[in-house]
Amino acid sequence: MSQGNSDNNFFVLPDIGTEIAELEAKNLSKEEEFEAKEKLFSDFAEKSERVHTMSQLLKAYTLFEKDDEYVVIDGEVKIVDEQTGRIMEGRRYSDGLHQAIEAKENVKIEAATQTFATVTLQNYFRMYNKLAGMTGTAETEAGELWEIYKLDVVVIPTNRPILRHDRQDLVFKTNREKYNAVIEEIEKLTAAKRPVLVGTTSVEISQLLSKALQLRKIPHQVLNAKLHKKEAEIVAGAGQPGVVTIATNMAGRGTDIKLTKEVKEAGGLAIIGTERHDSRRVDRQLRGRAGRQGDPGSSQFYVSLEDNLMRLFGSERIAKMMDRMGHKEGEVIQHSMISKSIERAQKKVEENNFGIRKRLLEYDDVMNKQRDVIYKRRKNALFGDHLKYDITNMIFDVSSSIAAGGKANGNFKDFEFEVIKYFTMASPVSETDFGNKTVQDLTNILFKAAQEDYQMKLNLLKEKSFPIIENVFQNQGSMFKMIQVPFTDGHKTLTIVTDLKEAYESQCDTLINDFEKNITLSIIDDNWKLHLREMDDLRRSSQGAVYEQKDPLVIYKQESFHLFSEMVDKMNKEIISFLYKGEIPA
Repeated sequence: MSQGNSDNNFFVLPDIGTEIAELEAKNLSKEEEFEAKEKLFSDFAEKSERVHTMSQLLKAYTLFEKDDEYVVIDGEVKIVDEQTGRIMEGRRYSDGLHQAIEAKENVKIEAATQTFATVTLQNYFRMYNKLAGMTGTAETEAGELWEIYKLDVVVIPTNRPILRHDRQDLVFKTNREKYNAVIEEIEKLTAAKRPVLVGTTSVEISQLLSKALQLRKIPHQVLNAKLHKKEAEIVAGAGQPGVVTIATNMAGRGTDIKLTKEVKEAGGLAIIGTERHDSRRVDRQLRGRAGRQGDPGSSQFYVSLEDNLMRLFGSERIAKMMDRMGHKEGEVIQHSMISKSIERAQKKVEENNFGIRKRLLEYDDVMNKQRDVIYKRRKNALFGDHLKYDITNMIFDVSSSIAAGGKANGNFKDFEFEVIKYFTMASPVSETDFGNKTVQDLTNILFKAAQEDYQMKLNLLKEKSFPIIENVFQNQGSMFKMIQVPFTDGHKTLTIVTDLKEAYESQCDTLINDFEKNITLSIIDDNWKLHLREMDDLRRSSQGAVYEQKDPLVIYKQESFHLFSEMVDKMNKEIISFLYKGEIPA
């Protein structure tokens, strides 16, 4: 940062428009002007990156709490799923945010990851012809399941009557009073030989409660994102008399907490929730740990006016009411009216979260159409079906693009250059014909000439390749099944893997097919990766449309269409260019 101290403009982005206008007014030579513009653009790019890096660092320090959004294990930053409390192995925040958190935690900074493919869960599930599912807590999400997937939710009655006693929430003024009450309740329950399962909303709170229980010398087990490997054995013993288990809300889902006869007689498993979650589903999942298959049990949520959910929705009103009633330290309110208002608050948060998910899906639906086009072409290339048609279509599209561009400029020299650049052949029309023909006529003439040239090129490539393949097969055929054949277009080299025996027996037909497949796949993937990054940038920049009273989604749809069209045109040209220029290096 020493440079930043001496340079006041270290983080100031130059005004590109003004600067270019000033440059052009200086009447510099073409070379000097080009150089100055290059310098300006590279300065802008460098400073944009700097500003972005600082913004991600500020996010890492202010919005991301250790042991809440992420944990540090063995010198690695791992993301914690806020809904389940489980570690999301292999997942990393994108756009430099993960690196910023690694810098904050002073651990090894890993290289930035590149997105190769994206899909939302909703669109992933919609790929299936039939959809169905089972969960104990779908009822609260029935509206969303219908709106997104057109799935009805049917409630199946329990196998045996529920004996669990779900108590009204206990509301305290501060977190300190709430946690003290939780500890006292745990003491009472363990004295009565009942097992206790304490549900917390974060790793941090589970550790805080664990320390408080250690001070009171109450034996207990902690189950959180840091200890998820022990989950099965901890849950297996969670139904024994007087056993206390502190868990994040993932607590033993998909496993049964078995109760002994002694525990059933004492009143069954006691569930204690230390906070109401944003979603009613998660609270119901926690309650549902007790009272399974007709077992006795109880559930009780402890709420404080300092909880996130309460602060969002009118805790001041309840605080004033408590003060008016002469509230004393440690006193508690338990009323159905408050429980109902908490449920209403949760409903509002759920609606808001659904709104966010629905908006995300609307954005992804735009991507989904593009995804369908690209993945269809990838599939054709992978399996060889229709690849020849795809290549023919690409030759036509590139011919059309060159013809349209040439006619728009009205410049025969440019047209000729483009034909040489992509098809490596001379222009099939003279300058006079170029001036007289329509775009459609030019496209057709160019397409026909390019197709014939491509066929000649492939035949030539086969003739050149066969002696090499024949030599390897006859001298080393027993040693190799697959061989690597390098192809270059003069700039970059791509290696094609092909079956040696098949290539020999088909007189290099299979080698040519593999050449077409691999080149097409490689270039599609490279362009798609870059396109995904550009779509991310576009999505961020389109949010600014709100300030102009415009819908960012509409802007995103329009701009993404242009981006996609440009990407497909560029991709077609790159594939065609390599297929026409591809040679086995000498």
